[in-house]
Amino acid sequence: MKLKINSILFFLLIVSTLSAQTLRVVSYNVENLFDWKHDSLKNDLEYTSTGLRHWTYSRYKNKTEQIARVIVNISKEKPLALIGLCEIENENCVQNLNYKLRHFHYRTLHYESSDERGVDVALLYDPKQFRLIDSAALYVDLGEDHTRDILYAAGIIANGDTLHIMVCHLPSMIGGKTASQWKRDQAKKVIQTKIDSIYSQQPNASIIIMGDMNSSPVNDLLGVENMMLTYEKKGKGTHKYHGIWTCLDQFYVSPYVQENCKTTIYDAVFLMEKDVKFLDLKPKRTFVGYRYNKDGYSDHLPIYMEMKINY
Repeated sequence: MKLKINSILFFLLIVSTLSAQTLRVVSYNVENLFDWKHDSLKNDLEYTSTGLRHWTYSRYKNKTEQIARVIVNISKEKPLALIGLCEIENENCVQNLNYKLRHFHYRTLHYESSDERGVDVALLYDPKQFRLIDSAALYVDLGEDHTRDILYAAGIIANGDTLHIMVCHLPSMIGGKTASQWKRDQAKKVIQTKIDSIYSQQPNASIIIMGDMNSSPVNDLLGVENMMLTYEKKGKGTHKYHGIWTCLDQFYVSPYVQENCKTTIYDAVFLMEKDVKFLDLKPKRTFVGYRYNKDGYSDHLPIYMEMKINY
């Protein structure tokens, strides 16, 4: 017990020396960051050298470097506290991306899910700002269908508080928004159960839920607020489909976090290209149909949060 207490005190001493008093958190759907190898247990043939995308080591390497560039630009030379990632295939992809960011010394958290295509979520974190104390993969039961788990993590931040994180990539609207809604509802039941469990032990808990919710922002989880509600009303979003921006990528936060944070859609010029068909701009993605664009990044824009830490 004494050793554990000393470890916590040492951690707090380290983080208290940091000049910044703000925790910066990013959520980014990186759009199919697959390696080029076939996994016999997954439906990933599309992203192999003989598949429809002609996905090679060279293309995979370039995609990884492009995503790393985005994270570096958001970071502004200082490590982000937390980076939630959606649409990353496996542990190797997580580690290869982290290698490109090695000067930040992030640690990684990833669980292999039962998603049929092999699409997972992952978390990169700075151990000097977030000392991991617990993690789990929260299974979403869709019967005969399969989707990615909800990644849960808890860690100690600079003021000694515990911060609870969930990284989500809810089921898509394939088959129609209405017909597929039950799948997203089921995933949110899993999230709600975890929220309730956290509050039962810590009524004033700090909670951040982030990721691709595959729907417009709504306040549909008890005990947390959706921070992205106003963006679509201003014609802004993280994903553009048929000329319409939707804020699929979202943050839900507990009351304490809400009082001390602000959120931003990272729409840097280098992430955008002209939308010839629907005018204005759109995210510069890796594939337009099946046409490869080596200068692309993702069909989603990242979002980030700045949370003031009170001591």
